[in-house]
Amino acid sequence: MTKPLDDQEQFGLRLGLVARLWRAEIDRRLATFGLTESRWLTLLHLSRLPQAATQRELAEAVGVRGPTLVRTLDRLEAEGLIERRTEASDRRTKSVHLRAEAAPVLERIEATAAAVRAQIFSDLSQAEVTTCLKVLEQIAGKLGGTPRAMRLADEDR
Repeated sequence: MTKPLDDQEQFGLRLGLVARLWRAEIDRRLATFGLTESRWLTLLHLSRLPQAATQRELAEAVGVRGPTLVRTLDRLEAEGLIERRTEASDRRTKSVHLRAEAAPVLERIEATAAAVRAQIFSDLSQAEVTTCLKVLEQIAGKLGGTPRAMRLADEDR
């Protein structure tokens, strides 16, 4: 006989599930525009970084390994949405830049994400959301959440 999960175990499991479901819903809605999760997440993170990012910095922000990101960047570059430039200070380093052609795609991504958020939070109070954010920030801090990652999350609010 298995013992029931305690609240902390349930919290961890549900946190992962909710994150996957949330991304999946945005992914489902953006699929009609030919956007995959890796592509829209990469564009979204790149648009929120304060300046052009190196491929390494962008991979860290998106939460993927460099080789995985390179395939996504190849596709985005082929579509004319981004460009990669060799850094003058270190020819081995490439920075990633959004092109003007990415603006309407980013507007679609932002609008879709906003619609999903509105649906998710429609019956939650601001106090509930604030409390949940505080709890998540405490957990992230204990797990070594980087200041940069937490700043990007704050900008999403």
